[in-house]
Amino acid sequence: MSGNRRKTILVSAALVGGAMLMTACQDSGESTDSGAAQGSSSATPAGDAATPSGSSTAGGGKGTDKGSDASGQGSSDGAGSGAHTGTGGREPVGQTCGANDISWSTRSETQAGGYILITAKAKSGITCYLPAALPTVAFGSDGTQAGPAEQSVGKQIKLSGSITAYAGVNPKTTSGNGGKELDSIIVGVGDDDPNPVSLPVGTITVENPIVTNWHTAPTDAVPFD
Repeated sequence: MSGNRRKTILVSAALVGGAMLMTACQDSGESTDSGAAQGSSSATPAGDAATPSGSSTAGGGKGTDKGSDASGQGSSDGAGSGAHTGTGGREPVGQTCGANDISWSTRSETQAGGYILITAKAKSGITCYLPAALPTVAFGSDGTQAGPAEQSVGKQIKLSGSITAYAGVNPKTTSGNGGKELDSIIVGVGDDDPNPVSLPVGTITVENPIVTNWHTAPTDAVPFD
């Protein structure tokens, strides 16, 4: 009987101990789960904090897009401003002179072996431009035309009021007795001038003639061969 009680007590103690051990494990598991839950709960705000940061970054992206739009608008405004002011565009020019817009005169000069100085002034009330090109000077019925006496083309000249332009013509640049005798020259403002004029020059011998550009000083219009 004593032996059976002792056995019963030992079994009961074993059962109680097992129950206590299971309870302890459950408590430990709950503590662990609670800690994990707390850790998870703690991590969630961090994640939430990261989300606004990402939102702010996205906002920054929007800011960049807006800046890009502003830049595009600035470029458009600049182009518009250029169009309004004409910046970078071609400046307007006045009308090109025609031979009938000009009062002409000629005189003989002895420098450089002798040449004809052509003088051009705008008629009263007219303002026009002699283009940066040789005047057209032709001789005789066959239209022998003077070649260039200078290597480069001169500047455009505005004729108005007392402003005078000069060009020098050497009718004969060859040696010897060749050539043809003439007493007038035909002058136009460029090859397309519809109204060239005939100017008296006295008797001249013409062979391989040359002409200078237009100049505002007569000393610059000497046709050196």
